[in-house]
Amino acid sequence: MNPQRRALLGGMALTAIAPARAQPQRDPPAQPAADAPDAPAWPPAERIALWSGEPPGMPANPPTPLLAMYGTRGKRELHITGVARPEINVFRAPRPDGSALLVIPGGGYEFLSVQNEGIDIAQRYTPFGTSVFVLAYRLPSEGWKNRSRVPLADAQRAMRLLRARATALHIDAERIGVLGFSAGGHLAADLATAFDEPCYARVDAADDLSARPRCVGLGYPVATLMPDAGHVASRDNLLGKGATPALIAVRSPALHVRADTPPSFVFHAMDDDTVPVGASLDWIAACRRAKVPIEAHLFEHGGHGFGLHAPIDSPAAQWPRLFAAWMRQQQS
Repeated sequence: MNPQRRALLGGMALTAIAPARAQPQRDPPAQPAADAPDAPAWPPAERIALWSGEPPGMPANPPTPLLAMYGTRGKRELHITGVARPEINVFRAPRPDGSALLVIPGGGYEFLSVQNEGIDIAQRYTPFGTSVFVLAYRLPSEGWKNRSRVPLADAQRAMRLLRARATALHIDAERIGVLGFSAGGHLAADLATAFDEPCYARVDAADDLSARPRCVGLGYPVATLMPDAGHVASRDNLLGKGATPALIAVRSPALHVRADTPPSFVFHAMDDDTVPVGASLDWIAACRRAKVPIEAHLFEHGGHGFGLHAPIDSPAAQWPRLFAAWMRQQQS
């Protein structure tokens, strides 16, 4: 561990630490969700297409959408691949208070974990007035041109469309936060630091609006792609194998935190053996240098990808409540 990270760990006030059960390994894929009796309803009835017609950079052979159920952490959950038509999946709050979350599932830029890091999150927050919008973004390794910017283009476009349609969606255009997990945390961090980076040609009036989130939540995020703390699979799927050091640096959000980066909330398990906790430490240090407000919770146990499913008696299970309180402060 480099000296900066060691000093940061030594000086931080961490969330309470207690033992938690080890996380089971992910099982092989089961059969398609359409044939699985325990499959959740996906997609929801209300969706917003990001692009009219074909998305930019459509490959000659468009990816084929596939929904599959996987066994993981002692439960079954839905993953999707083949995102040919990226979209916002709408989960309206029964009694909306104007707050909104654009939720970005992870999956190493190889698949989207839309149940564990999408549907479940919507079910957690919509009863309390926050409308949730789960982003089904394009997977860069599925043949898209300009692959390194494809997910960021989708995230920018999603933020702008939500603002453009705020009245119809019963949300406040100035109270839209983002919550991303794992590789989705990379995309959320990329959006937080590159919300104004030109990634696509203007489509309509929505693109005249800002793509900057009000606040950003990062769950066990791939906040950097640099070799010492990044996640190799996410980097290779986003940039392609053998990416140049310059390209890796460009798409490493922790290197680009600046004064107008939105306030952020980070949570990560120290025993995460998929995405090193050093990625979050790099993000925390960058925010502190730039004087960007940040709240961080590092848990001793939890592994990777726990979402809302950490053992109920573990500190890691407290992040949804902590994040909700923090988000309310940021959106007030």
